Amino acid sequence: MKFERTWTGNWENAFHGLRHPMESYAKGDTGWYDDTPTNEHLCGNQAIKVDSQNAMFLGIGPNDMDLAQRMIKAGTPNDKFLRQIFVSIDITAPLYWWKEMDTYKVGTTANSTSTMHKLATTLITLDCFEMDDFSSNIEFEYSINQVWDNIIDYCECLRQKYNETKDIKYWKELIRILPESWLQTRTWTADYSVLRNIYHWRKNHKLSEWRQFCNFIVNNLPYGKELIEFDN
Repeated sequence: MKFERTWTGNWENAFHGLRHPMESYAKGDTGWYDDTPTNEHLCGNQAIKVDSQNAMFLGIGPNDMDLAQRMIKAGTPNDKFLRQIFVSIDITAPLYWWKEMDTYKVGTTANSTSTMHKLATTLITLDCFEMDDFSSNIEFEYSINQVWDNIIDYCECLRQKYNETKDIKYWKELIRILPESWLQTRTWTADYSVLRNIYHWRKNHKLSEWRQFCNFIVNNLPYGKELIEFDN
């Protein structure tokens, strides 16, 4: 799996809105710095690029963090400020993982590379498939390496035959036989509430890609440990 082009936004409004119920704006201690020369997007108490503003978010102060975590402990709907912290990530993952990720529909959007339009233009090699957990030591009467070689050769032959003839039957056969470990990139958007639900439901999942994703969101997104991993 790969995670690229990570972006988060709307921090200022989310934490401003957090203080609406008690109108406790004077206690807010989230810091800002204007006209920064960098676009760097960092974690923890360091700078975060703010969407549509020429400013950098310097960090959630202790008062605001205490309030945020108390609202998370109180549960829905008190933690609704999390739904106002937006996230966008380019994720490259196998189709079998995307099929499970599609379970999370509320508050998410995904725009993907297309097997419909672009599959026949891509040279099919082993690098096109998820092989992070691949083991050549699986015990059968035949070699698993040979199985993969045969699958990839057949898919590539179908692709070439379709490009030569433009006969749709070759493209349809390629779509049907394409392994679910095929890597697809999607620009995936969600919010911290969705990420928190995913983390607490999937952090110990037997599918290693879920554990990779959960580790990524808590260790690489701003305040992932404090807002997403935080155990109420």
